[in-house]
Amino acid sequence: MRVSLFITCLADQLFPEVGVSMVRVLRRLGCEVHFAPEQSCCGQPQHNAGYAPEAKRVARTLLDALEGSDHVVTPSGSCAAMVRHSYPTLFADDLEEAARARALAERTHEFSQFLVNVLGVDDVGAKLARKATYQPSCHASRLIGVKSEPLRLLGNVRELELRALPNAQDCCGFGGLFCVKLPAISSAIVAEKAANVVATGADVLVGTDMGCLMNVAGHLRAGGSRIEVLHLAQVLDSGHAGR
Repeated sequence: MRVSLFITCLADQLFPEVGVSMVRVLRRLGCEVHFAPEQSCCGQPQHNAGYAPEAKRVARTLLDALEGSDHVVTPSGSCAAMVRHSYPTLFADDLEEAARARALAERTHEFSQFLVNVLGVDDVGAKLARKATYQPSCHASRLIGVKSEPLRLLGNVRELELRALPNAQDCCGFGGLFCVKLPAISSAIVAEKAANVVATGADVLVGTDMGCLMNVAGHLRAGGSRIEVLHLAQVLDSGHAGR
């Protein structure tokens, strides 16, 4: 199966190790992974700020870069939601581009959903002897229905002790531009989230969106916590000989 990696801005610029782990996991599962170097931002920041023409211009670059791919897999439910829900309406005024946008939306998957729902895999042979808690992201869970898939995958990681996160469904306070426009409210929200993470006694926080993880990690570090923050792909890449 040929898979195109949509790396996203945050992973590309700040967390490239997440993309590396994704590629290793996918290759172990028999996928041929392709990366289009001309890919760009999905246009979500501009779109959420109300700059539709600018969002469309940015999104068209990604639309062109991923043209013809069999499946597109991304480490971000937020970016996957942008492509799957917003692209068809963003390009609705052009019949040809709207058709291309719908086609891309249909073949774009968040990482955990691709593994479980497309490949039919919930055990990748990972091993990690740690105590972990899982933080679902709002966009992934609410917009594209990422619910049980990450937990199924984590439940099959050898030696991983998974601890329930209190009020896991609550937002972490990041919200893209939300944390920039309303920093005081964002800080209060993430303080509560970080306190709940610490209360689990876990030494690893796992998630599927680096925006959320980056926000919580910053607050944890500021408070002196040594809890490690890992994307799901990094956990699933653990414990394999010759990584």
